[in-house]
Amino acid sequence: MLQINFNQIVREAVEAYDSSKEIVTITDISAKVSTNHVYRITFSDDNIIIAKLSYFGKYEHFVEDHSIINSLANNLPSPFENVLARSLIKGDSLFVHRHQDDLIDVWVVFYRPMEVKKRLPKRLNEDQIKKLAVSFAQFHKACYSIKNTLPPSSKTLEVDINHLLEVLQTKDGRHEHRMHLDLIRKQCHTFLANIEDLGTEELDVIPVFVDWNIGNFSVTPELQLFSRWDYDWFRVSSRMMDFYFFSRIVSSVGDKTIFSYDVDPLMEDRFILFLKAYHEEYPLKEIEIRFLKEAYRFFLLNYVIKYGRYFFHEIFANRLQQEAYNEHLPVIDEKFDPEPLLEALNL
Repeated sequence: MLQINFNQIVREAVEAYDSSKEIVTITDISAKVSTNHVYRITFSDDNIIIAKLSYFGKYEHFVEDHSIINSLANNLPSPFENVLARSLIKGDSLFVHRHQDDLIDVWVVFYRPMEVKKRLPKRLNEDQIKKLAVSFAQFHKACYSIKNTLPPSSKTLEVDINHLLEVLQTKDGRHEHRMHLDLIRKQCHTFLANIEDLGTEELDVIPVFVDWNIGNFSVTPELQLFSRWDYDWFRVSSRMMDFYFFSRIVSSVGDKTIFSYDVDPLMEDRFILFLKAYHEEYPLKEIEIRFLKEAYRFFLLNYVIKYGRYFFHEIFANRLQQEAYNEHLPVIDEKFDPEPLLEALNL
């Protein structure tokens, strides 16, 4: 990908959006652990917009996700009306620029800049955990309250897992996962069987962002969610898809530069404290707690194994995938026990 001039594609997108705009600078503000491309564009009139560039998955899904996110940004009630970035519109439609050539098929969407307040500390105390849990519960409740006003979503967990099984049958998939094909297939089939047994089709679905690390959002001094960016893992699904990362935020380990995606944060007392505060604000159901294990399994299969080389730079992707194969997937059923969580919530 080194020979691709992404800055030129961003310039091309600006030209397609409004040819009268004069660009002064394009600054790469992409996260350094990710392959995502995010740029701050400054114009001659001093206005600034943010460009997000993506080239994996399907163009149709990219447009669908950002259409839903933009509707969500406009429809969320107080105090969350400014939590999400609003995308730029051309005419009466979300503006998405598609660049296709012999090397790449790439898409660009523009956002208005977001205000950032306080970042969470790397390790939270118990009072901070409870306040954050209440804010996340209120945010989920707000998302639920407007879910019927949003454009439809075509992605489901089953579709994504079946797609991974299809990837394993391709030449590239067999090569990338050549030492672990049987393990991945077994885990995919376990996931599909378990969600059928749980009856997860009965779970309410809301917009979820999945990747809640402390570099993706800011809060007020009172720990109220203030702003959220980075929407790469967005989907419409059970609210429990967010909870693995919630457990990581409140973990005793805290935020670390060198990280791993082990199951342990889901079993910590600090996560139980988070769950109890969340549950008091927005009650959880037994089936949701039991589904947590499958939400974690799905995260490893879909975001680490299937898409890891797109979401992370190669050095991170290789390590995280190897850890998933050798350390995390094989012990999910042994190490995750929903009973202490259910007992703590009196479910």
